[in-house]
Amino acid sequence: MPYLIDGHNLIAALPDLSLRDPDDEQALIIRLQVYCSQQRHKAIVFFDQGRFADQVFRSGAWLRVHFVRPPRTADDAMRSELARIGREAPNWTVISSDREVQAAAREAGAKVVRSGVFARQLGRAANTGEIGKPDRTLNPGEIEEWLALFRSEADERDKGEH
Repeated sequence: MPYLIDGHNLIAALPDLSLRDPDDEQALIIRLQVYCSQQRHKAIVFFDQGRFADQVFRSGAWLRVHFVRPPRTADDAMRSELARIGREAPNWTVISSDREVQAAAREAGAKVVRSGVFARQLGRAANTGEIGKPDRTLNPGEIEEWLALFRSEADERDKGEH
């Protein structure tokens, strides 16, 4: 079953990540990519603003990442995605602690899991060794995508230092 994930809700629910950390999105993306590839579940994660606002990245075959530009929010983008998938929504699980997103998911027929519950699931998977090294190597396109993402981040940091 694929997931629609409210990224910042999930970061806030994870005990070892913090929304104050400038690399919080990157840390969650890596964790989700490994989890999704090992569990064989596709996911789309949405973040409000962030360094890469209004950009979409594919993190491997299992994870797509959306950074949403204001005035839209990740919640808006998740509701739009539910509308886009339409009749397929009952096949999806929405991970969010936002009541409006949960209500939209239920109305669409999607399953709802609160961020804290999913965070514990991620933690259990890591503690039982289910999350470790990815079970496959990245293809050249995926490697280039990650390098471009990190180069962009480094360029943004360099601009801020001058």
